[in-house]
Amino acid sequence: MAEAWDMDVDVLVVGSGASGLSAAIKAADGGLRTTVLEATEKWGGTTNLSGGGLWMPNNPLMAKLGLPDSAGEALSYMDAAIGDAGPASSPERRQAFVSTVPEVYRFLEGHGVRWTAAKDYPDYYPDLPGGKIGRGIEVEPFDAKLLGEWFRESRSDESVPAPLKTDDVWLLARSWSTWAGFVRGARFVFRTLGGLVRGKRLYGIGSALVMSLMAIVRRQGTEVLLSTPLRSLVVEDGAVVGAEATRPDGSPLRIRVHDGVVLAAGGFAHNTEWRRKHHGIPGYSSAAAGDLGSAIEIASSIGADLALMDDAWWGAAVPSADPDGKAMFMVQERSMPFGIVVDSAGDRYTNESASYIDFGHAMLERNETVPAIPSWLILDARHRRRYFSPSLLVGPKKLREAGIMRKAGTIEELAGLLEMSPERLRSTVDRFNGFARAGEDLDFGRGRTAYDRYYGDPRVRPNPNLGTIDKGPFTAVQLVPGDLGTKGGLLTDADARVLDMSGSPIPGLYAAGNTTASVMGRTYPGPGSTIAPAVVFGYRAAQHAASRHSAPVSE
Repeated sequence: MAEAWDMDVDVLVVGSGASGLSAAIKAADGGLRTTVLEATEKWGGTTNLSGGGLWMPNNPLMAKLGLPDSAGEALSYMDAAIGDAGPASSPERRQAFVSTVPEVYRFLEGHGVRWTAAKDYPDYYPDLPGGKIGRGIEVEPFDAKLLGEWFRESRSDESVPAPLKTDDVWLLARSWSTWAGFVRGARFVFRTLGGLVRGKRLYGIGSALVMSLMAIVRRQGTEVLLSTPLRSLVVEDGAVVGAEATRPDGSPLRIRVHDGVVLAAGGFAHNTEWRRKHHGIPGYSSAAAGDLGSAIEIASSIGADLALMDDAWWGAAVPSADPDGKAMFMVQERSMPFGIVVDSAGDRYTNESASYIDFGHAMLERNETVPAIPSWLILDARHRRRYFSPSLLVGPKKLREAGIMRKAGTIEELAGLLEMSPERLRSTVDRFNGFARAGEDLDFGRGRTAYDRYYGDPRVRPNPNLGTIDKGPFTAVQLVPGDLGTKGGLLTDADARVLDMSGSPIPGLYAAGNTTASVMGRTYPGPGSTIAPAVVFGYRAAQHAASRHSAPVSE
């Protein structure tokens, strides 16, 4: 058998996003011979295209900033926000996540990651027990030039080529309508220009995170093989001892693995067949190309258990005007005042300012009784004039030509364009306008929590999320259930070991990130609830693999 192997490593990591690179860094730090496989021609995965935030409760930076938190409060909050979501979000996995946050923070900081706080960003359910503001962190903008030629192989050409930070986003949205937004916009411009003057090529948000991690991987000398997809796992006596992959030239690559294979290859966001089977829709995802579920399928074929396959990191999205293009995930536009979301009949059905996953769930649930895919975001002229809309950057003309954006002088005319009853849409708007004037949404409670108000406009009173819809022309924007990736996958334990159908760990097999069923269950507790557990459980996977290196019989 030994002669058949093309490579021999201690740890094999499959995937080059945050979870995979975190696992690779931890493994190499422990002296383990580590190799990373990436199925596509570019590294960085969905992390590179993301907001780059990590929801890290009780992280050391909070204490430095005077933001009190504790593991107990974080666990109480997770219990309240997530509830009972099955074994993927077991008490043991929640405890492992929370208790490892400070350790991972310090470990990566020690390797050069420069953390900064998104101190204004609330938990998504801040009114629940243990809810806080300021648990989100991110990485300071990173100079891509530090990666040399390796930068060209990243997915950063698909991300924002500027030093954008999380708390920039909500203020930049109103950069020409409020003083705070203007100041933040000016800071962003000066940060960008400052980098250029110093000869730097600064990237922020998700690119900053994944570049920071890749810089460490490169310094450690870990081999990263691009265009090398995993094809199968090699199992002997019930344990994973190797893997088979395909080289860029199409030839097979057999890899002997002594301590563990870490599957961190994303979910199945772009697997249309699986999306229809598990979600009932073809999928309108913002995840990276190559997110096809292959790692999930390969592990399942050797007996791995699955969970939460019917769920995703949902949110509203504007469909692409290009049939082959990606939908644009929407965050703040639906929350700003002077706008509402309605179904095909012209009725509101949820709090437009709710967290994106709750909004996505509401759209899917509504669609079971009243057609709500697509839904329509109805905007007053003031919304279009005052607020920056990232999800509409492709241009109104192109969206209008595709029928995704429609415009009319009156609500009744707009209803006609949307094939709705003019009287019904008018009734919906009038009812909402009454709530806006009174400052209280009696139907859905919009603007009640700190999270709702984060994306509001403080100039609009008495409720920063409610503004009347009575100034034409009026615009309607089509919305579909987009996502940041899928939420279901391999069932894992507190050490990121993949479990079989009996609930026992498969020796030598680990998984993290969207390849796994999320510890966050069916909800989204705070900003960065995808990436934080990806990093933490990638780290824990490598940590446990290292224990097998020193004591091979121990599981």
